Amino acid sequence: MPLDPATLLTLLAIGLFAGVASGFVGVGGGLILVPAMMVFLGLGQHAAQGTSLAMMLPPVGILAVMQYHKAGEVHWAFAAVLCLTFVVGAWGGSKLSLRLSEGWVKLVFGLVMLYASVRMLFKAWAQIQPTLFP
Repeated sequence: MPLDPATLLTLLAIGLFAGVASGFVGVGGGLILVPAMMVFLGLGQHAAQGTSLAMMLPPVGILAVMQYHKAGEVHWAFAAVLCLTFVVGAWGGSKLSLRLSEGWVKLVFGLVMLYASVRMLFKAWAQIQPTLFP
């Protein structure tokens, strides 16, 4: 998939949002980056996971990224753009989080987790339902 201007803008937005969320409530990689790349860039689950791990490669997932890379499921240019914007977003999100009370941060975190889990449950049900009731 090419890194055209529209894709670059999408990656910048995803990386910044995920960085803010990470700095604000401690989530970002699997909860935001993977679904966002699937929805907004059309990546498959494995490619989104591999690209997300590649962005965090040095400190976290070098062995996992090697497996995804061998399978051709890492978009390195995407990972680089996401990494840069994630860092900026995490800095801004952490500043915002520290200005708010712990209660507000917990509320935002809980809402993000609730949204992500409900969305995932509905999508999973839609995928397995045909196999349960043929």
